[in-house]
Amino acid sequence: MLNRSIVQALDVRWKSYPIVTITGPRQSGKTTLARAHFPDLPYQTLENPDTRAFAQEDPKGFLNQHPEGAILDEIQNTPELLSYLQGIVDEDNRPGQYVLTGSHNFNLLQTVSQSLSGRTSLLTLLPLSLSETSQAAARTIDEHIHTGFYPRLHQANAPEPYVYYADYFQTYVQRDIRSQANIRDNAQFERFIRLCAGRVGQLLNITSLANDVGISRITAENWLTFLETSYLCYRLQPYHANLGKRLTKSPKLYFYDVGLASYLIGIKTADQIATHPLRGELFENLIISDFHKQFHNAGDVPQLYFYRDLQGTEIDCVFPSANSTHLIEIKSGQTISSDQYKALFKVPPLAQHAENKRYLVHTGEQTQHRSELTILNLQDASTLYS
Repeated sequence: MLNRSIVQALDVRWKSYPIVTITGPRQSGKTTLARAHFPDLPYQTLENPDTRAFAQEDPKGFLNQHPEGAILDEIQNTPELLSYLQGIVDEDNRPGQYVLTGSHNFNLLQTVSQSLSGRTSLLTLLPLSLSETSQAAARTIDEHIHTGFYPRLHQANAPEPYVYYADYFQTYVQRDIRSQANIRDNAQFERFIRLCAGRVGQLLNITSLANDVGISRITAENWLTFLETSYLCYRLQPYHANLGKRLTKSPKLYFYDVGLASYLIGIKTADQIATHPLRGELFENLIISDFHKQFHNAGDVPQLYFYRDLQGTEIDCVFPSANSTHLIEIKSGQTISSDQYKALFKVPPLAQHAENKRYLVHTGEQTQHRSELTILNLQDASTLYS
């Protein structure tokens, strides 16, 4: 098992709350993490039909089996348990009793927030980060884009990425999301997801996307919301500081796992990526998704944006810190030129009393600390937030 960076935040929350809830996409490693990190806790998976039936028909009896706590895996299958857990921890508020895991964000977060408000801490475990995969076999940039970051693909005897993602897409994406969203036209929904993957790193036009699929704008918005709340993709919002009407209002679209995006646009081998027209956008997706993971692994809510004004000045990624605002350009080339980062110097300070810190992330091996600019290789970019 690869060491997961989130364990420090998990330990802190475990010592402060009676319940810790770990959410994230299917196969991101939630169960493996919970069982490995809390080996003394009894384990129950609510994916098992018999276990689920017991929990639904006799929730008190089910929970009374484990008076000292337990790992309850895929809790979204039995949301009725949450009210009983609320009663248990209200009577005994000791920290460190139950670990809940769940994959369906759209079900889980709503029920958890209603039933366990103030009683649980929420953590999100995404697929592996770049720093976590450094424990496994070394890969080139194109291999990272092709392979993606689901843990199964970084273990011994891993399947071919294209085979893995084909199974993942059929088993989890089509089954889980279609059932939750009550989608009847499978072919249309598949076309929608693939067209989303073809738009990574681009300004999102929902109306255009809907027209290309042949569905209404409202349907496209609903489907995209289900993809987001299933931890498959997300909208990166434009920086919203009070800079008036000069800034764009449209978000950009990215996938949490670049390997899944690569599969959806038809990439079967890493060799195809070097000449693929979306290589730059896929590399950008890789880096920005890794920033998301860095935030979540620290137990923080991501504060990630991009910048674009109506004059066309654009910065790929922006995130604020205590005394500065990080401006980050992401380029898939190995050769560094001033044209790649000149936009960084056109942006005014984005926050009061905070300077702009400028970065260029590239695919080369060099990291350079210049007077007003830091050039980062992949390894150093993977620890920028930490």
